[in-house]
Amino acid sequence: MNVWVLPALAVDLAAIALLSYGIYYRRHRRADLMFAYIALNVGIFAVSALLMSVQVELAIGFGLFGVLSIIRLRSDAISQREVGYYFISLALGLVNGIGGSMPWALIGLNLLLLATMFAADHPRVTGRVLRRTVVLDVVHTDPVRLRADLERRLDSTVLQVIVDEVDYVRDVMVVDVRFRAADGGPAPWPRGMPALLREALR
Repeated sequence: MNVWVLPALAVDLAAIALLSYGIYYRRHRRADLMFAYIALNVGIFAVSALLMSVQVELAIGFGLFGVLSIIRLRSDAISQREVGYYFISLALGLVNGIGGSMPWALIGLNLLLLATMFAADHPRVTGRVLRRTVVLDVVHTDPVRLRADLERRLDSTVLQVIVDEVDYVRDVMVVDVRFRAADGGPAPWPRGMPALLREALR
C-alpha cells in the first residue's frame, strides 16, 4: 500500500462529509441520498486507490469513471440536482483515490468541487425552487385561474406551469409545477463542529 493512501483517505472522508451533510443534507433533508453519496464516494476511492497501488494504467481508472458515469438513476424521486451531487461524490472519490501522490493538486481539486456545489446550490441562487407533478380534479382553460388554483393548493408562489395532460372525460388535468417553497431552516449541526466551519457553510 502506498504511503499516501491514508492521508488521501482522510481528505476524502472530510470532503464527502462536507458535501453530503454540510451542503446536501442541511439543504435538502434526504438521509437516504446522503448515505448513497457517502457509500458511492468511499467505494470509488477504494477501487481507484487499489488500481493505483498495483500500478494499473490511468486509462483503466478513467474507464471506470466512464462506466459509472453512464449508470442511470431510475428513481423518479431523484432530481437533476441530486444527480449532480451523485457525480460530484463520484468525482471526489476518483480524485482522492488517484491523486494522493500530488497533495496540493488533490486539495485544490477538492476545494474546487466543494466550492462549486456550495455556490451553485445555495438558496440565494436557487431560491428554494421546487418541482411537483400535480393532478387537479378540475380542468382550467384560463392560465390565470390555473396558476391561482395551484398557488392556493400549494400555499406558495408558482413560477412556472406546464400542462402535461388534460382529460375532459374524467375532468382531470396533470400539470408540472415549479414553485418557490418556504424555507424550513437548516438541519442542526452535529456537536463538536467548529464554529468557524459552521459559519463558512451557512
